[in-house]
Amino acid sequence: MTKITFLGAGSTIFAKNVLGDCMLTESLQDSHIALYDIDEERLEESWLLINALNKNINEGRASVTKHLGEEHRKEALQGADFVVNAIQVGGYEPCTVIDFEIPKKYGLRQTIGDTLGIGGIMRALRTIPVLESIARDMEEVCPQAWFLNYTNPMAMLTGYLQRYTKIKTIGLCHSVQVCSKCLLEGLGIRVDGYKDFIAGINHMGWLLKIEDLEGNDLYPLIREKALEKSKREQHSDRVRFDYLKYFGYYCTESSEHNAEYNPFFIKADHPELIEEYQIPLDEYPRRCVEQIENWKKQRDEIFQSGTVTHERSREYASRIMEAMKTDQPYRIAGNVINKGIITNLPANACVEVPCMVDGMGIHPVWVGELPEQLAAMNRTNINPQLLAIEAAVSKKKSDLYRAAFLDPHTAAELSLDEIVKMCDELVQEHQKAGYLREYHE
Repeated sequence: MTKITFLGAGSTIFAKNVLGDCMLTESLQDSHIALYDIDEERLEESWLLINALNKNINEGRASVTKHLGEEHRKEALQGADFVVNAIQVGGYEPCTVIDFEIPKKYGLRQTIGDTLGIGGIMRALRTIPVLESIARDMEEVCPQAWFLNYTNPMAMLTGYLQRYTKIKTIGLCHSVQVCSKCLLEGLGIRVDGYKDFIAGINHMGWLLKIEDLEGNDLYPLIREKALEKSKREQHSDRVRFDYLKYFGYYCTESSEHNAEYNPFFIKADHPELIEEYQIPLDEYPRRCVEQIENWKKQRDEIFQSGTVTHERSREYASRIMEAMKTDQPYRIAGNVINKGIITNLPANACVEVPCMVDGMGIHPVWVGELPEQLAAMNRTNINPQLLAIEAAVSKKKSDLYRAAFLDPHTAAELSLDEIVKMCDELVQEHQKAGYLREYHE
């Protein structure tokens, strides 16, 4: 029997997608599913939902257990084969609010703040200690388990785990699977099928090649259609279309994310760019509020519908488990330590590259050199990622400051002294809230 432990099971809809996928996978249908969370109400809701799903689509073949609080985490992890991570340390309140409101006082605006920027850095600093503790538990009670990390900031968290712990870790994101499909559909390009190759870093992976099934390069048509669309109308993907126009290639994650990964689009002295590029400032807090408000209604609709059901999603988790269990190879996009996979990015960077999965594990595919302008863009993001990991390990404020100094958007808006003051205030507020360790000078 396979044991699957889901950390952060209170993320009910995501748990439903991943675990529902497992129940629809023949080799995983009789698994032991261990649900873990620190929020009793949300854990109970997920437990009821996953049990209903198990009954409705899996004939009750899986066994489902629930485990509440840190004192029961080892129990949840004991003997696990796969650990799916979807925790959010500090939640919307107080931590996301702190990450947005304090920088705003200094004139620094964000859209999502979960991957890069000061929001991404602070999220990493409060999450890494929790992941370190989980890793120590896993080294004790399930040392051979694979840790499937879905929590952001992906490159910082996955990079830390792969460099500083012994657990087998892969970082997984949703954006690679839909990148080419959404691009073609958005431009009205119809093909019977396509082949693509994507590599770079999380949320800034580059669509390096895209061909139809006959081997014809689709990029010339994509560039032509993208230019026409931007001339013809305002639209919400202008940031990535400008990447395509000026850097030559499209990238994986959305424009609202990428607007804050560089110094080009969010500028206090150019407010007109916000409207021109339709940049949704404070988008992540807005989504959090909407999700909180909508959850009870959504939960009631699910349970009152009479039948909780599921169709297999695009998430990689069940595909990885299936490939390992059956030794049937499957290709994913995974986040791994570089070690020469992309030759013009730092060896200790966490990169997002094609990987083959089989019964022997996960095997990254060698990429070689990225076009130099794309590697240069990635390096501007890798710099603060590596320094944020350094800060999490050293607990030194100086390393935190340097991570923020080298963040492209933060550096474009604030002086060095302003960044130091902002970081000090963020540390103080997160420590008051109980979600950050002591940092020393």
